Amino acid sequence: MKSPQGLTFIVAIVLAVVAYFLSAIVGDTAPMVTAAFVLVAAFIAPLIGSSSSEETETDEVKTLYVGNLPYRANESSVRELFSEHGQVHSVRLMKDKHTGKRRGFGFVEMSADDADNAVSSLNDTEFQQRTLKVREAKDRPEKSNDED
Repeated sequence: MKSPQGLTFIVAIVLAVVAYFLSAIVGDTAPMVTAAFVLVAAFIAPLIGSSSSEETETDEVKTLYVGNLPYRANESSVRELFSEHGQVHSVRLMKDKHTGKRRGFGFVEMSADDADNAVSSLNDTEFQQRTLKVREAKDRPEKSNDED
């Protein structure tokens, strides 16, 4: 279990087992010792779990533009293709607002380390009988409501 929730769960169980054995040793004050350990576990377990989640949040993510996609391609097939070149965080294929049909392009979010490899490996390659155009996505300009 690498997830923060899994680590928190493990720490809470370990602290509960320690509280159980201490309460058996102490005897009369067992309820107080158990309550103290539960209180400590409630504060310590999330702190321990959050340290590993901070590491994964600092991983840089790059967004790649993927153009000339076949209209029949779906998110899972694109995810599978890009997963061969690294960790894929998300896939968004754009659709026409009115018809709901795919527009032939989309965006893939990948780890920054893997994104450059995916661009060099997949740009100008054939996917479902179409030649893909893959590059780092440009930031969308902010829309301004200023009317001068």
